Amino acid sequence: MDLRTIVITGASSGIGEAAARTLAQTGDTIVVVGRSAKRTQAVADDIGADYFIADFERLDEVRDLARALKSRYPRIDVLANNAGGIMGPRALTMDGFEKTLQVNHLAPFLLTTLLLDVLVSSEARVINTSSVAHKLFGKLDIDDLDAGKKYSANRAYGNAKLANILFTKELHRRFAATGLTAAAFHPGGVATNFSAGSASFMRFAYGSGMRSYMLTPAQGAQTLVWLAVGQPGLDWESGGYYAKRKTARVSQQANDALLAADLWERSERMVGPWLGTSSPTGE
Repeated sequence: MDLRTIVITGASSGIGEAAARTLAQTGDTIVVVGRSAKRTQAVADDIGADYFIADFERLDEVRDLARALKSRYPRIDVLANNAGGIMGPRALTMDGFEKTLQVNHLAPFLLTTLLLDVLVSSEARVINTSSVAHKLFGKLDIDDLDAGKKYSANRAYGNAKLANILFTKELHRRFAATGLTAAAFHPGGVATNFSAGSASFMRFAYGSGMRSYMLTPAQGAQTLVWLAVGQPGLDWESGGYYAKRKTARVSQQANDALLAADLWERSERMVGPWLGTSSPTGE
């Protein structure tokens, strides 16, 4: 089997780092992307990977990341959109979007869309890290994606994780015929610092003695690794949502095909200034 190029965002710590360390053992070219230059370079140097720095709170950095990846890698076999987290009080990024939505959904949507020509030509797989929080807290109002009317940290996070699944399903619908595949997954309750900036109960749960009952990052990364190395159509089906390397149930909204299509179109308009005019539509 030819060696592949695997890009993992949010790979300077947590399940992204754990997945990168595991996948590096395959001999594939691993590309780690993170916000912290120090931590990202340390992970890359330790496993012999390439690395790039990008802050998903800035869409210009996401756009620059896509340009750099396309310049460096004529083929990308796996794109793992793993960067994300739960935030604190409602805040807007410098780009004007609610921070939870941008970091967890709009930034990976932009990155994937900017890379679509390479991903399609590579018959790549796109793996999106979602969460069971989409069922617990997600109730997406397509006319209030920035949560200007009603906000809580948990709801914003649940909606962003719901958006990850809807994006996965619409990506499959638009591009499956080209050979591109997509999947979303829930890593489980993993002892990481993803909620460090939040004031929700998750911050206290993840920062307390409950951590001893949680999965390690390596355990949480198992489904991501499985999706990266398994065979679409044999081990897993494109457009699906997985947990513990098995198909998992999703909320009613996550199965709404019209909502998925509407979210794609609205997301495309929201990030339009960073997309330019070369984005393929898949239609």
